[in-house]
Amino acid sequence: MTDNRHDTGNAAWRAAQQWRERVQQTRPSQGAGGLRLLFTWLLFGVMLIVGTLLGLFFLIVGWAMLPFLRHRMKKRAEQFRASRAQYAGGSADPDGGNHSAGRSQQVLDGEYEVRSKDS
Repeated sequence: MTDNRHDTGNAAWRAAQQWRERVQQTRPSQGAGGLRLLFTWLLFGVMLIVGTLLGLFFLIVGWAMLPFLRHRMKKRAEQFRASRAQYAGGSADPDGGNHSAGRSQQVLDGEYEVRSKDS
């Protein structure tokens, strides 16, 4: 019996040896790899800190804008309530809204008004 483990004439064995040699050639030297790894971690750490600071900045800006947003929403709700009260026959004006003797000029689709012949 022959021992095939050390048979260098085998094509698969030669291909594996060539692959090992190529891997050894493409590996960087240990000093350069360690330096590159250090710079990579430093860059990652700096990016992490910058991202955290940006997130905190936007969070604080958002919290600072909340009162302004609340004021704007209250104004919009007040306008909406006033327009609904005016349509319902009430008035948003403090003096009762009797600027003219006629009825409201707002008419929606589907609404109709019966007018007398003398008007």
